[in-house]
Amino acid sequence: MKILITGGAGFIGSAVIRHIIRNTGDRVVNIDKLTYAGNLESLAETSESPRYAFEQVDICDRVEVERVFRDHQPDVVMHLAAESHVDRSIDGPAAFIETNIVGTYALLEAARQYWQGLDEARKSAFRFHHISTDEVYGDLDGPEDLFTETTSYDPSSPYSASKASSDHLVRAWHRTYGLPTLITNCSNNYGPYHFPEKLIPLIILNALESKPLPVYGKGNQVRDWLYVEDHARALYKVVTAGKVGETYNIGGYNEKQNIEVVHTLCDLLDELSPSPGGRSYRTLIVHVEDRPGHDLRYAIDASKIQHELDWVPEETFESGIRKTVEWYLNNPEWVTHVKCGAYQQWLEKNYSVRTAQ
Repeated sequence: MKILITGGAGFIGSAVIRHIIRNTGDRVVNIDKLTYAGNLESLAETSESPRYAFEQVDICDRVEVERVFRDHQPDVVMHLAAESHVDRSIDGPAAFIETNIVGTYALLEAARQYWQGLDEARKSAFRFHHISTDEVYGDLDGPEDLFTETTSYDPSSPYSASKASSDHLVRAWHRTYGLPTLITNCSNNYGPYHFPEKLIPLIILNALESKPLPVYGKGNQVRDWLYVEDHARALYKVVTAGKVGETYNIGGYNEKQNIEVVHTLCDLLDELSPSPGGRSYRTLIVHVEDRPGHDLRYAIDASKIQHELDWVPEETFESGIRKTVEWYLNNPEWVTHVKCGAYQQWLEKNYSVRTAQ
């Protein structure tokens, strides 16, 4: 099977590609625009594989996307390309509308045109798998509530609204045109190769440089944490065994307050890489002004994918977060390269002005 993966140089996309090349005989075509968060170094181990190909293509470029379909003749599509950071969507929503909505539309149309030209056997086997987020559901009300596949959409940020829009487009293309689609909505991912604008890698790398560890508000926001390699396994399971037209929620059953996550990271770093002065990394924590419209709690009910596709996460939060910290400590070259340029500019812009006085 040949799988076309959009956004394969990103955090989750690269994990999916590594999983496929390591564990299956399938072929992969990775198309990625290579924005600031796209990093081909995350795919170094797969780059020499004869089962891997890369195309630097913007999914909004319909002509180029159609060429990729013609040239590579994929059997399925896994659509991960997206602008994905909430803070950036608040500061500059236009890129999120363009990539997440217009780009998904362009990709759907290219896929539909390609799919309609396939012979009956390949047409029947074709799948378009759209990877989305639990943020489309908005904020949970009660402490025991969980997002299910039938939870109403209530996005809070430009990012989550753009992903909700793309989800609706995918469902419409299935219902209107018959395109065989699947959708997955996942909880917060973490793990190796994560661009350091997100909470966990940001805290690890700031701590190692004795920089402030910014925590929004009181840090009492609750997220369900999913190890990225568990997510990659789930995504492959869905695209190969999921039922057309269905949605599957993917979660780790690891609810933690943000401040708990930060404390855990500090304690692991105290153990694995003590600061030169012997002070706990917890002393670097700085509470900063909360972002607008910050949802308090997300949590996923992943029972559907467990019961129907026999998937469960293999990592607990404790095992996964230790692996993550150890990976960053053991891969300083990747860290050095990814922190050049765009990372520093983004960090300075977003946190130097928001640090609490």
